[in-house]
Amino acid sequence: MELRFLGNTGLKVSSLCFGTMTFGGQWKMVGTTTQKDADALVSRCIEAGINFFDTADIYSTGESEEILGKALGPRRRDVVVATKVRGRMAEAPNEVGLSRHHILESVDRSLRRLGTDWIDLYQVHSWDPLTPLEETLRALDDCVRWGKVRYIGASNFAGWQLMKALAVSERLGVERFVTLQPLYNLVVRDVENELVPLCQDQGLSLLPWSPLAGGFLTDKYRRGRSAPDGARRAIAEDQFLKFDEERGLDVLEALADIAAPHEGSVAQAALNWLLAKPWVASVIIGARTMQQLDENLATTKWSLTPAEVEKLDAMMPPPRVYPNWFIEMSRQDR
Repeated sequence: MELRFLGNTGLKVSSLCFGTMTFGGQWKMVGTTTQKDADALVSRCIEAGINFFDTADIYSTGESEEILGKALGPRRRDVVVATKVRGRMAEAPNEVGLSRHHILESVDRSLRRLGTDWIDLYQVHSWDPLTPLEETLRALDDCVRWGKVRYIGASNFAGWQLMKALAVSERLGVERFVTLQPLYNLVVRDVENELVPLCQDQGLSLLPWSPLAGGFLTDKYRRGRSAPDGARRAIAEDQFLKFDEERGLDVLEALADIAAPHEGSVAQAALNWLLAKPWVASVIIGARTMQQLDENLATTKWSLTPAEVEKLDAMMPPPRVYPNWFIEMSRQDR
């Protein structure tokens, strides 16, 4: 398993990160994983060289953190654990957001649930328009200074929001975000317009979530074939991720053609496309079964050639939005 630096820090993480959104009770139409199954999955990850695990307090209202903590047990010191704060945890008015109150309450609760003395990467799960950034960043800085957190990151931020946060951190002299965890895969590439250039310029690493587009970038879906029963994209009105499926089906055919000579799978090819991007530190994979996990882990046994990456890049490029296309055009005389 390849190890990569996390942002511009000295911390190394595995190129694959195991996401534990499925651990615990039902959450957002995601299947459940019991403690027994989680123990087996986590052990298999560690055996394969994964040292990076991602969760969040809102996943099954804390149960995911509890299960992950128990599954790691004494091995916790050997791995990097990331969790998140921002989502609503109860009906009380202050049980949501990025206020100092909610952050300091939440970090202590996450520590208890994870059964650990520190969180390696503490991420804000999304933007909070009602709390001043100064308040949020000072609270996160205190968490680092007190030894409860080692690094901080952001997730699901717009470009201007992330850059504003970095500027406020510099102005205040407090901890700055070292990572961005965005939605990013071969058929949803919006982040390449603003966020990827920003992260490259500012030294942040990307940690893509939903790298297989909610299961679309697997062998389940092909042109002329009905989606399997129970598949997440089988019901049109339940589709969380929106993209051009017709063009996506062309991408699936190309992935299959590319994977075949490598004796790999469509999913492995899609994951390897992300791993080929220099701005990606680690790709967050998920699995409900050992078979799914083993297939994802086998991604690291091969890689795409530059020509294969270029071919996939051209098939479904990020949307051309203003002013990006104008900036690109104006660069031609330089």
